[in-house]
Amino acid sequence: MTGAWRLDGVPALVAGGGAEALAEVVALRERGAVVTVLATELVPALEDLVDRGLVARGADVTEPELVASARLVVDARTPQLRAAGPDLLHLAREAGVPARTVDTGSGGGGTRGSGDGSVVLVGGGPGDPGLLTRQGYAELLAADVVVTDRLAPVGLLAELPGHVEVVDVAKIPRGRFTPQEEINAILVREARAGRRVVRFKGGDSFVFGRGYEEVEACRAAGVPVTVVPGVTSGVSVPELAGIPVTNRGTVQGFTVVSGHAAPEDPRSTVDWEALARTGTTIVVLMGVQTLPSIARTLLDAGRADQTPVACVMDGGLPSMRTVRTTLGALVSEGLPEGLVPPAVTVIGDVAALG
Repeated sequence: MTGAWRLDGVPALVAGGGAEALAEVVALRERGAVVTVLATELVPALEDLVDRGLVARGADVTEPELVASARLVVDARTPQLRAAGPDLLHLAREAGVPARTVDTGSGGGGTRGSGDGSVVLVGGGPGDPGLLTRQGYAELLAADVVVTDRLAPVGLLAELPGHVEVVDVAKIPRGRFTPQEEINAILVREARAGRRVVRFKGGDSFVFGRGYEEVEACRAAGVPVTVVPGVTSGVSVPELAGIPVTNRGTVQGFTVVSGHAAPEDPRSTVDWEALARTGTTIVVLMGVQTLPSIARTLLDAGRADQTPVACVMDGGLPSMRTVRTTLGALVSEGLPEGLVPPAVTVIGDVAALG
């Protein structure tokens, strides 16, 4: 959305609950609009935005009063829903509200089908569309099918040609979940149909992104697959919040670990006691709910009660914010109020900076 006009505080309506609507909603939010989505069913990533209070949800039936209260209307419904539902553009014209229609295509994912399909994994960076690499953006524009999730900079999908099919395979914490096996099958199926498939992820595909599993699935199926690296959130999100993971005279190293499994969980293979003894920065991904347990383990291993902790939520997005606490407070008081995933947590002296 580089160079687009700002829409700070502008109420906008987006009709539709599919991947095209998701792209429009995110793109509008990145420009500062206050968005309400109108749909009976939402793709997982759009549902996640609603559940987190970042996007409002309106009634399915578009009433003239609702349209008139907006200052911008986008119709991202499928052709079938447009034909069966109210004429949103007519209602907008009647109310004097600017409106446009998004070409949602036919859902065919392009017309190639010539047997020369392929898959490319694109790391989307921490969320800001401007932090996607030039190569990654070029791959997006050349795609027939884009398989994406909620952590990718999905606002960029609004810039894709109308024929591109977008498939949302989001994995929502404690919510709707697309099994990895199903994602693998989608990539292979679409490539075998002769389509150029982009698997669009947040951060870097190989840093807790299960990207190598997707590469292996493609190779096993005989599907050509390549990887475009992305800016990893483990370093970039703290940096966007002004926090360096290393700093001369403060700390000489850092470790990025998954906090998905708590230290006492049998699935955890992280030696938290050894990490505590290194005295270096610890960056925790996917670890909001397990932070009190992690803090207790680090304290038991010798880290000080007052060790700073910074949790950066929605890194690279307009809603980005940082919550600060200490290891001792995490144990005695629990999670800070308002701390919700997705978040990157920095533990160590550098967490007091920024």
